[in-house]
Amino acid sequence: MRRILATLVVACTLASRGGAQERSELATPPNGDNQRAEVSQWIGLVKVTIAYHSPRVHFQGRERTGHIWGELIPYGLYDEGFGPSRAAPWRAGANESTTLTVSHDVTVGDHVLKAGTYALFLELARTGPWTWIVSSAPGWGAFQYDSSDVVLRVPAPPQDAPFTEFLTYGFDDRLPNAATAYLQWETKRVPLRIDVPNVNELYAAQMGRDLRGWPGFDYRSWQAAAQFAADHRVHLDEALVWANRAIAEPFRNAAAGRADFSTLQTKAAVLTAMGRIADADTLMDRAIRLPDTDVRAVHQYGMRTLAAGRTDRAMAVFLANRQLHPDERFWTYAGLARGYAALGDRKRAIASWETALRNVPPDQRANQPNLERALDALKRGS
Repeated sequence: MRRILATLVVACTLASRGGAQERSELATPPNGDNQRAEVSQWIGLVKVTIAYHSPRVHFQGRERTGHIWGELIPYGLYDEGFGPSRAAPWRAGANESTTLTVSHDVTVGDHVLKAGTYALFLELARTGPWTWIVSSAPGWGAFQYDSSDVVLRVPAPPQDAPFTEFLTYGFDDRLPNAATAYLQWETKRVPLRIDVPNVNELYAAQMGRDLRGWPGFDYRSWQAAAQFAADHRVHLDEALVWANRAIAEPFRNAAAGRADFSTLQTKAAVLTAMGRIADADTLMDRAIRLPDTDVRAVHQYGMRTLAAGRTDRAMAVFLANRQLHPDERFWTYAGLARGYAALGDRKRAIASWETALRNVPPDQRANQPNLERALDALKRGS
């Protein structure tokens, strides 16, 4: 009896091991030779990845050109004959579900898609646009597709495309804050636009984290971060802190902040972005009077102020530049000419241009014809 029991135990153990082996994941070639593929695209700091299996048009000697869309891949929802789902869209690939992974929140169509990994499906239509379907359940294939897991649907008109043997995903129409993912197979291409509307906020937030590390030991890093935030009008309260640290960061020696024209101008840019115009002007009045401030830098500041429509303020800057640099007779008079012209004082503008043209420095002689045309236009009153 003991021998019989022992034999049964051994037999059961072997059977259980055999079953476990049958259920294990072996490193075998993909079903149907549909090779696994993956493509990623960065949109700013956001990484977008599509992972899929790639079927081919010609399979085992069969010519399937013209028989993919609406035949191999049916229109609408369909029953694959396995699993609980009786009506599912195409898995937008082969074998397992195609997945879409985004590292940060993005916008797809008019919908916000939270950071994470999703199953990506495509529902074909006989006429009109097809529909991308994003599901929160990246299960195996479409066999367990459940419409209650769908987080968004995006219409996508299919486009004619050059013949593509292997189903391929890619990205084009790339912008600093957006890209278009696409599926291309046989002679069709289906786009999916992905936007990152807060791309500059993400950059500024990352800069804030970076400044806690090694970059924070260089005042120029603080200045660069503050200038970026000012230019894009993001994280302005933090940017003001960063600008102040670029001017007077409590490190020593090479890491110490600098109160020079450049760093003060960056802080003024932050103040301007915050709407504190008077404070910015006061700071720039200090900056242009620093002993080592370059005449050209003041001229450029005046030109930017003029371009912003602040004619009186720009004129005050040009006058100060002339007073502070009495021996320089090109940039100072060119600034006066621009300022007087903007104020409608043609007589003084012409006189200032003529003085500037008599003192053109070597590095500006290539631009002299343009300057002369500006003077001629002023004389003609045009």
